[in-house]
Amino acid sequence: MIELQGLHYRYAQGPNLHFPDFQLGPAPGVLLRGASGSGKSTLLALMAGLLSATGGVLRMAGSDLSAMNPRQRDAWRGANLGFVPQRLHLSAALSVRDNLCLPYLAAGLAVDGARVEELLSTLGLQSLAARRPHQLSQGQAQRVALARALLRRPRLLLADEPTASLDDDHAAATLDLLQQAAAQHGAVLVLATHDSRVMQRLGAVLPSLSLAKLEYAP
Repeated sequence: MIELQGLHYRYAQGPNLHFPDFQLGPAPGVLLRGASGSGKSTLLALMAGLLSATGGVLRMAGSDLSAMNPRQRDAWRGANLGFVPQRLHLSAALSVRDNLCLPYLAAGLAVDGARVEELLSTLGLQSLAARRPHQLSQGQAQRVALARALLRRPRLLLADEPTASLDDDHAAATLDLLQQAAAQHGAVLVLATHDSRVMQRLGAVLPSLSLAKLEYAP
């Protein structure tokens, strides 16, 4: 499902980050572990097709992203990927329901109203559908972002530091929600974190890729 081989990425006028080789077969997900600055966000952006690798092989769900041009990666991302960013990027001017309709419109697609309502119901958001983001708690806003990520039934669900700003109870609830949503919707969960609470809760369930010893080549 996921394979990294000789993967590296060079920042303009910056270091060349070499990632460890890794292979994930059929599994519910993987944890990308490492301290801040270890390259988790860079690897997550490569896995999402938002960055193009400088060299090496990156296969996600049977597709070689390292061999794709930007347009091909955009198409692949729309068909295969759901992303829950650390900053949720919900439109402040739109209701929860309209925030879920927006990705369809941005992609030039007809809104799948039935899918929007299904996710509002599944994630317990129906009573919040008319609210705007400033009227939501952090946990509620994360559920909206998760619903948005699941709209097009992705094969891969990527989450960037989803517990970073949450207290213990909300962190546990968020991890349970991500696991349950990924399993229910048939997606492989890729979770980037430096939060020890995530390891305590999921470390025995999901394999992990540690980025603590990234090689910075000149």
